[in-house]
Amino acid sequence: MDIKEIQNLIKFVSKSGVEEVKIEREDFKITIKTKKNSPQQIVVEELPNKINIPTQAVITESQEVVREKISDTEIPKTEDSNHVIVKSPIIGTFYRKPSPDKPSFVEVGQNVGEGDVLCVIEAMKLFNEIESEVSGKIVKILVDDQSPVEFDQPLFLIDPS
Repeated sequence: MDIKEIQNLIKFVSKSGVEEVKIEREDFKITIKTKKNSPQQIVVEELPNKINIPTQAVITESQEVVREKISDTEIPKTEDSNHVIVKSPIIGTFYRKPSPDKPSFVEVGQNVGEGDVLCVIEAMKLFNEIESEVSGKIVKILVDDQSPVEFDQPLFLIDPS
């Protein structure tokens, strides 16, 4: 594929409204990503001729620490109390504040309403606001600020009102 063909492909993708196109051939791979209101990203990779690279799972020390912290965290059961557990909908980094110089979204003992922002979770440089699904009082914050969280990990205990 020559430069002219790549340029025509980029024009076609940008006009079509498609967000991502991947083309793989024996000797190269092209990925064109477009998003509304952002510049195009184009990645062209030349692939080596059929090299088999063995893969194996590698667990780093930081992943072990995260696993230990998750297993050490007290996870209250809703059967024993009427508290609602707010869980993380994504994997990322938990932040209690919108920015370092701002106050925390919520504190223990604070009353929250349905739809109030409890925290943000950063995933791939995107900050996702986590909102309360119930009205009530914050009983416990189960995660430390700026710590990694897993999918479905308990974040807050709320006593519904």
